[in-house]
Amino acid sequence: MSRTVADVLVGVLEQVGVRHIFGLIGDSLNPLADAVRRSRIEWIGVRHEEGAALAASGQAKLTGLLSVCAGTTGPGSTHLVAGLYEASRDHAPVLALSGDMPRKMHGTDYIQTTEPDLLFRDVSLYTQTVSSPAQAPGAIHQAIAAAYSGRGVAHLTLPQDVIAAKADSGVSSISTLKPRPELAASATDVTEIARRLDEAGSVVIMCGAGCHGAAEELRVLSDRLKAPLVHSVKGKDIMSYDDPRWMGGVGMIGTKAVYNAVMQCDLLLMLGTDYPYSEFLPHKGSVIQVDDRAHVLGRRAPTALGVVGSVRPTLEILLRKVASKNDTKLWDQVTKERRKWDDMLDKQADPARSLDRTFPQAVARAVSDLAKRDAVFTLDTGLNTLWSANWIRQSGSQRIIGSFNNAAVGTALGQANGVQALDRSRQVIALCGDGGFNMLMCEFLTAVQHKLPVKVVIYNNSAFGLIPLEAEAAGLPAYREAIEFPNPDFCALARACGGHGFRATTQDELHDKINEAFRIEGPAIVDCVVAADEMPNFPHLELDKIGHYALAKIKEVALAVAGP
Repeated sequence: MSRTVADVLVGVLEQVGVRHIFGLIGDSLNPLADAVRRSRIEWIGVRHEEGAALAASGQAKLTGLLSVCAGTTGPGSTHLVAGLYEASRDHAPVLALSGDMPRKMHGTDYIQTTEPDLLFRDVSLYTQTVSSPAQAPGAIHQAIAAAYSGRGVAHLTLPQDVIAAKADSGVSSISTLKPRPELAASATDVTEIARRLDEAGSVVIMCGAGCHGAAEELRVLSDRLKAPLVHSVKGKDIMSYDDPRWMGGVGMIGTKAVYNAVMQCDLLLMLGTDYPYSEFLPHKGSVIQVDDRAHVLGRRAPTALGVVGSVRPTLEILLRKVASKNDTKLWDQVTKERRKWDDMLDKQADPARSLDRTFPQAVARAVSDLAKRDAVFTLDTGLNTLWSANWIRQSGSQRIIGSFNNAAVGTALGQANGVQALDRSRQVIALCGDGGFNMLMCEFLTAVQHKLPVKVVIYNNSAFGLIPLEAEAAGLPAYREAIEFPNPDFCALARACGGHGFRATTQDELHDKINEAFRIEGPAIVDCVVAADEMPNFPHLELDKIGHYALAKIKEVALAVAGP
């Protein structure tokens, strides 16, 4: 039997280990669908193409392996783009496939016409239209290689007549299509890191996503240098929250103890992180940064030494060179401050704090306490991110992913579906703001149809909660009419979709409803009605920001009295 271009493409995806394609079938993708139907790959039909891109992004973020999404001609492709920024900004290898009209229709202003190579250019490392069967093998190989080597999005446009045509040949050199290997820093650079560490008094080690897989090396280095380990939110899940070395996060998703430590230490060692908020990093040049991406070195804080290398193999060499330290003054100070901060978090999450209101901190803590030890949390963007990331007490074997660089609202459920498809027996929990869930609630239907037992926990405050804080930080009164909104009955929605729905309106109901949802088979929504006026903690607040908040509150009171 002769093979089509679609058969060749799907065969390559099988060989490199792709297990799912997330997408919607349209006429231009029918040849691809037919090839998938005859393969071992599972087609997961979504309700919106953005949900397909998010599912592939979440899967690739978790595994570091190639994931695939697809959309058909015109609008089907444009819908993909928004979700693909998740993979692009969080450096996850995703192959996006977009259908296209037959070539004879090109250039005639035909229905659903777009220019896909232009459309996908900003979000993709590689984008190419497969214009002939002879071109297909090389373009397929190049796309997958680009996604892996650049850790991002590659895109292929597939005209219907091309992918339905007989293939001229197969794709060669498939064994080269694999994740980028770890790279140790040079011996000279590691020696220089060791020298600077030996000369420094107090050291703090900041750990980002690039530290995954290096937990043991980090512990040994921390013990040897008496250096607190702090983390970006993308690195939070590397170790258990109660590891004495793991002092907490940096910035808004962080602690005052960590902010003080970073600002007061003699040397900050940044490992595998491109943390973007420079105001929470030292302003003097006492920073060493190690990352396998040369272009990120030194761009966030004045850096004395930038070293290209993957964290784990670089630390293996460094541990053979660096000397031990005995001074525990900074360590003891940070530990003491960290305990005070943790006590404050515990009090804010205590269900006994109020008899008639449920606070969002209590929701996050209840989810954390009831989750399985190997659960995966997907976090949405907004004020709910602060509640989830600050109050979840991770086990060290759990994973936490979110829209941490793209910071897009409405992404948690789609990413959760992609993660859940990998292992339907693993607990996957999507923590969503109500505004974000409303954006792509249709993807709950995807979970139900494909038997993806995702548990969705909604912080229901009937508003985009972070927007008022951002306005007030600028000294402006919050525009409530544009921020607040009515919500549907989320429990009724869950049942109408074929899933399970639970609602917690009081502290007494919270633990039981979440526990019941986690125990039940199949997808479930837990609607947690929370106080809308709860303020997050600010590890560091500059004086001008305090003035802006005060001014905004005065304006809000005046508007309430006098009207707009």
